[in-house]
Formats: sequence, structure tokens, C-alpha cells
Amino acid sequence: MIRIEARNSPPMLLKVGVPIFAAFVSLLLAAIPLAFAGANIGTAFVEMVRGVFGSVFAFSEMLTRATPLIFTGLAAAVAFRARLWNIGAEGQLYLGAMAAVAVGTGVLDVSGIILIPVIIIIGCFAGAFGMAVPVILKTRFGADEVVTTLLLNFIVLILVQMMLEGPLKDPMGLGWPQSSPILDQGMLPVLLDRMRVHSGLIIGLILALVLQLLITRSVWGFKLRAVGENIAASRHAGIRINRSLLSVAVCSGGLAGLAGVSEVIGLKGYLTADISPGFGYTGIVVAMLAGLSPVGVVVAALFIASVFVGADSMSRAMGVSSYLADLVVSMSLLCVLIGGFFAHYRVAWVSAPAKVKK
Repeated sequence: MIRIEARNSPPMLLKVGVPIFAAFVSLLLAAIPLAFAGANIGTAFVEMVRGVFGSVFAFSEMLTRATPLIFTGLAAAVAFRARLWNIGAEGQLYLGAMAAVAVGTGVLDVSGIILIPVIIIIGCFAGAFGMAVPVILKTRFGADEVVTTLLLNFIVLILVQMMLEGPLKDPMGLGWPQSSPILDQGMLPVLLDRMRVHSGLIIGLILALVLQLLITRSVWGFKLRAVGENIAASRHAGIRINRSLLSVAVCSGGLAGLAGVSEVIGLKGYLTADISPGFGYTGIVVAMLAGLSPVGVVVAALFIASVFVGADSMSRAMGVSSYLADLVVSMSLLCVLIGGFFAHYRVAWVSAPAKVKK
């Protein structure tokens, strides 16, 4: 007889091992569609590794791809810790990017020392606003934040398209729906010459360390974890639930907005309606793969970025669809969810009770 039992305290080795095992299994499962595509599995994986670590340029492209994933992964991790389901990081990313363009294209013609921090702060406020609205609707009217944040993604994207055809449109863009370029002094400095990786990566790494300390060592982090574990007990202990949820929402939305800011002033230099290929949604996978740990988000973002960049390289070298990367990411999330279940529960074999003879 089989019975599912909750573990009193999952061992640390199991907590750390589940994401690593999930990533490894997802790569193994990717061999199945590769085989159906007629590709040599060993050669395909070699090309994936070469596409990430084969040159300094390839490695820098992986870091460039990982930068927005670090921000959106942190946004999801912080919110999910408090059981606040932020599915709107994609829209918050676009709000941050739009705010960066609104400020950085000539409204303030000052030195970069002043302009860059102002752009970052305004972009974070825009992203925070995009998450604060659903949380206020949740705390005041009981609206489901999963629905409101998800639907706001589409509303924000339509707003961005409208702005790119109107007030933000580049008059020198030959009719293309893109914004005016960011001023040169408003761009983040690059980390390597003739490479695209920029200092937004450094900002993401610093924020990951700061959030790790805040969540584990601060009063705010304790309240966040308490609300996530048990709202009723937290309220009984005197924690102001609505205020705590709003602070988490502002932090989460601000981080997602910062992802959009980094893409605009660190990489593109202007805003288009397709500046994000789904970084907000992929950030959820990053957060789950990291076990909602801010430091783990960095590692997970590097893994997901390596999969995407490596799959693109393999696609060019072998003629295999680059959509394999999306498949690996999806399977990683599935494996993490399954592994997370067995990290908190165990299967016990219980002998059936003996029948009493009449």
C-alpha cells in the first residue's frame, strides 16, 4: 500500500540537488526530439557547448542574454516568496523600457553620472507601478493577481505599440515603429570592447547579493517569508499583510522594470515592440529552477541563457530548429516541479492492515 507523507524538514542536499538534477534531466530529454530530427546527438550537444564557451564573443553573448533573465528571475523569486504570483513581469519590463526612453532621449540633457541613475530610478518606478496596481486590487477587492498581472501584459504591450506610433516615435526612423535613440551619455558602459555585454550584468549580480541578505537577514525578509508561509499566523503576530504585500509588489515590479531599462540603455539604445522575446515569462522558470533563491537565480539565468545561445548556435551549424531551447526550458520547469514535490513529500510503503476474521 502506497502513502504520500510530508517531510518534516527536507534535507539541504535534496533542496540543492533537485534543480541541478532537473537541469540535467531536461538536457537528456532534449535528446529525444534531436533523434527524431535526424541529428547526431553527441555532435548536437558539442555544438551547443561550443556555441557558449567556444570563444570570448560566444561567452559574452550568453552573459548578455542572461542579464535580463537575472532581473526578471529576481522579480519572480521575491514575489513568489510571499505567495504573490507575479505573472506580469513581461509587462513591467516594457513599462520600465518605455519610461527609460521617455526620460533618456533628450528630456534631461545632463551628464551620464546624473542621467543614468535617473533613468534607472524612473524605470524601476514604472515597473513597480505595473505590479502595485494588481496588488491593490487584490488587497482591496480580492482580485486574483494571476489574472490581473497576466492581462496587464497585453494591455501594456498595446500601450507601447501605440506610443511607438505616436509620441515616442523616432522622426528619423524612416517609418519604423521604434523610439528615438537614448542619448550617448545615458547608455550603460560595456564590459568588454567590441562586445555587447554591458554593466547591467554587474547591477544584476549586486542586486542578487543584496536581496539574498535582505531575505535571510533583515526584518523585511522575515516578514516576507512569514507571509508566504502562513498569512493567518503572520496577521496574528502583528504583521501588516497588505503593507507587506505592497512592499513586495513594489520590489518585484521594480526589478522587472529594471530588466527593460537594462535592455534599452545597455543593449539596444532604443525601444521596439519586440525588445523582449519573453524574458518576463522565462524569468518564472529561472526563479523556480533557482528554488526562489536570489543567488540561485544568477546560476539558473546563466543556465537558461546558455541553453538559448547554445541552441541558436547548434541550429546554425546543424540545421536543427532553435525551438529546442524552448523545449529544454519547459522541461526544466516540469522537472523542477516534479522534483520539488518529492523534496517536500515522500512515498512510503505501508503494509495493508490484516483482515479480521469473523
